[in-house]
Amino acid sequence: MHAIRSYRSCLLLAALAAGCVTPPAPSPVPAEVAAPTLAPEYVPVVRYGRYTLVELTPTATQQDLLLQVVDVSIPGTLHASVGDALRHVLQRSGYQLCSGRDTDTLGSLPLPAAHYHLGPLQLRDALLTLAGPARTLHIDHSTRRVCFSQPNTTPAESTPATAPLLGAAGEPQP
Repeated sequence: MHAIRSYRSCLLLAALAAGCVTPPAPSPVPAEVAAPTLAPEYVPVVRYGRYTLVELTPTATQQDLLLQVVDVSIPGTLHASVGDALRHVLQRSGYQLCSGRDTDTLGSLPLPAAHYHLGPLQLRDALLTLAGPARTLHIDHSTRRVCFSQPNTTPAESTPATAPLLGAAGEPQP
């Protein structure tokens, strides 16, 4: 019983001692720096309903159509090509796929399984993903045409170098 009283006494003394500590002095406040005041920018709005104001300015994706977000599932046809996928992605974007040697060559390639579902991505990123790293994207904004070109490669560059497969013992495998 005596141990419980001494324990309570110690606990009470610790609480009182902690309560008597004075807080540290606050750090000095730096001189107030005058923030530059920005002139309020006029943004035209229209009231829809009681509490809703809508800005009368186009969004960034409405001004630059390549920034629009697309989430595309290519129909699961058996022989879909990259050209089919590019036309499907561009279907409601406002752009068309141009015809040319490089674009037609790209369009005839088979569509990889990883590209049957793309998104959500920006339209530009979806086009670059479908074309792959070997092609360059060219946009004609005046006619809204999307073209692809392939840099000229020499015969030595067109043949990829492959490293021989090595077994567990470090010997070449067939």
